[in-house]
Amino acid sequence: MERIALGPDGVGVSRLCLGAMALGTQQDEAASFAILDRFVELGGNFIDTANCYMFWEGDGTGDQSELLLGRWFAARGTREEVVLATKAGRRPSFPGGGMEHSEPLSRARIGAALEESLARLGTDRVDLFWAHRDDRDTPLEETVAGFDDAVRAGKARMVGASNYTAWRVQQALGVASGAGAAAYTAMQNRYSYLKPRPGAVLPEGGHVHAEPTDLDFIANTPGSALLAYSSLLSGAYVKKPLGEHYAHPGTEARLAVLDEVASETGATRNQVVLAWLVAHEAPIVPLVGVSSVAQLEEAAAGVALKLDAEQWRRLSAAA
Repeated sequence: MERIALGPDGVGVSRLCLGAMALGTQQDEAASFAILDRFVELGGNFIDTANCYMFWEGDGTGDQSELLLGRWFAARGTREEVVLATKAGRRPSFPGGGMEHSEPLSRARIGAALEESLARLGTDRVDLFWAHRDDRDTPLEETVAGFDDAVRAGKARMVGASNYTAWRVQQALGVASGAGAAAYTAMQNRYSYLKPRPGAVLPEGGHVHAEPTDLDFIANTPGSALLAYSSLLSGAYVKKPLGEHYAHPGTEARLAVLDEVASETGATRNQVVLAWLVAHEAPIVPLVGVSSVAQLEEAAAGVALKLDAEQWRRLSAAA
């Protein structure tokens, strides 16, 4: 699997990032291990989780994904093969709380959250430590200091910003530069081929969609990349309703071109979407969660698919 360089040290990460959100909950241990094993066999090395997945499901605590990965690392001895990312900032501050009760990104809480994650993951460091949200109630200087502490302690190699806008990342970079602190080196936002209706409020709480200004920022910030989550819209390209937030004329126009290119290439809709994402000028790493090895193999073939210039133009120009 092709890799790109991420961060100031040029860490090589696979062009497909495996989202581990549902591993250990919606996928049982056997299925989760099979997916993880196959991902590494395919040349993937980038795995993303968080300290809150999936607290909203049944009796979920938010621990399950990290604990599952910890067991897999212990069983397979794969920790050194993986670029491991986790996040802080969306875990409820108390049992039974919801997104509206998310932990703050204070200096103290960032440090405590990382220690808790490391214990669940069974490791002494993560490669990429994300702010899961833009906490506007905590001074940016304090948040930057908290993530810098993690890097200085050798417990995080890089730090990143999830669900931020480019202008807020730029503010954080300015704060970090002034303080001599570790700077955000990547963004993680929702992004896919179909565009939500302008002004639509996405039903998933806290999702921030990447906009052209964000992609421009990434394209012109050396060493950075965008991790695009919900890149396949949770299966909506092939099996689920798109929802009212995608109900506008542009959706049908883009789907028509998507189907044309899928027919020309012999690929699936999902594979063409992934190929379109990785062909951007801005370095984009699709973040994909799968429920089976077959879905993983389809996604891996998608990031390997090369579109020609005319196919790219038609896909991108569709209104």
